[in-house]
Amino acid sequence: MKSIIAAIAVSAALVAPALAQGDAPPFENGPVWDFADVQTKDGHFDDYMNWLANDWKRQEEALKTAGVIMDYKVFLVDHPRQNEPDIVLAQEYRNMAAFDTPVAKQYALQAQIAGSVVKSDQEQAARGSIRTIMGSMLTREAILK
Repeated sequence: MKSIIAAIAVSAALVAPALAQGDAPPFENGPVWDFADVQTKDGHFDDYMNWLANDWKRQEEALKTAGVIMDYKVFLVDHPRQNEPDIVLAQEYRNMAAFDTPVAKQYALQAQIAGSVVKSDQEQAARGSIRTIMGSMLTREAILK
């Protein structure tokens, strides 16, 4: 027990001067962005953009209204190289806590937005004929002070 108290005291002694000197970090945690890399299949770019402008946009607006996401964006990659995406989809979340939503609640919201999970899975599989999801990246924005 004494060793734990001693360790805490040493830690406090090391941290206190740094805070007193104004060595606070030059940034604060900001919102979380989830980027999905999409590569459309040859001849299907406009088909996929049409799906984004209709079904995907409707889904994202419903997620915004429900308070799940703060915003969403579609980025087009200019002259992608081989094995690079030509579209990047972005969703902005308030913080990491947004990802701690119980699965049952996620499924219920999905059912409200797109119907049953089975229907949603079938539609997702069908989109595989016009695009490939190459991966995703979850990032946290750093807000500079």
